[in-house]
Amino acid sequence: MSAVPPPPAAPSPRLRLEAVDLARGLALLAMFVFHFAYDLSYFGLIETHVPSEPGWRWFARLIAGSFLTLVGISLVLATRTGLNRPAFLKRLAMVSGAAALVTLATYFAMPRSFIFFGILHHVTLGSVLALPFLRLPVAAVAVAAIVAFALPVLVAHPLLDQPALAWLGFSRAPIVTADFVPVFPWFGCVLGGVVLARLALPRLVGSRFAAWRPASLPARIVAWGGRHSLLVYLVHQPVFIGALMLALQLSPSPPASQERGFMLSCQSSCAAGPLGAEACERLCVCTADSLKREGLWAATLADRLDEVGRGRVTELAQACLRPAAPR
Repeated sequence: MSAVPPPPAAPSPRLRLEAVDLARGLALLAMFVFHFAYDLSYFGLIETHVPSEPGWRWFARLIAGSFLTLVGISLVLATRTGLNRPAFLKRLAMVSGAAALVTLATYFAMPRSFIFFGILHHVTLGSVLALPFLRLPVAAVAVAAIVAFALPVLVAHPLLDQPALAWLGFSRAPIVTADFVPVFPWFGCVLGGVVLARLALPRLVGSRFAAWRPASLPARIVAWGGRHSLLVYLVHQPVFIGALMLALQLSPSPPASQERGFMLSCQSSCAAGPLGAEACERLCVCTADSLKREGLWAATLADRLDEVGRGRVTELAQACLRPAAPR
């Protein structure tokens, strides 16, 4: 999961609500927590497999939903005196360029789970798709938001399971990617933000909320991050990963850490299939125990298995996958 910059900035500084910047900055802090935990899990430094753990997955969804809701709110604020087309297109180009950079970087860093339609991709497309809704009646936008949330449950067709159409959000096939925020149902969050902003805007003009400015240093820092969320998003993960890689170089992994790495890798691969998190955990524990009994554990960790050994590992994993015979 990842963070998201807002669409085009307001036409003039006096129209900007700093409380919205603060809210986006707080969402960034939540994103930092999730991504750092994800990185610790990826490098085998914690026992929890963050991508498949239900609590962490819901946390990531809440973060993504909050960012996309703020995208809708920001669109309304940025266009309340009319669409500033040059500013909109400039911001759109920046976000889409950043999305392409994320896809390219993850393709080389993790080709088996690269990000092909993550949060930045959704912000780019969602900002364009939401434009017609800015002038529709609020009730119509609210209905459209409900439909967007419901469509993935209501729509199903084998054609939509094709990998090329996965970004729409209707595919029932397992999707392996580090960050996936398809058009549906997530566009419903953008439309929900449009509804909230349009309902609240008449009450905000001239209010204390509109005039609020962060006074304390921490609040000013958080609000600054919210104003520059695209920059923060692009920088924070390289910083986290670089720091963890340096820590691993300075402190070599003990055998216990190697075993955690095997378990996390096994569970990550398993989670890409139809099994749930608990079933994957049982499968990986069974496979590790079987490898130890067969004397293949050390060779597996060191990646020194020959063709026969790899075949035996596959047989053991398949045996663990079978349901236990009835007594």
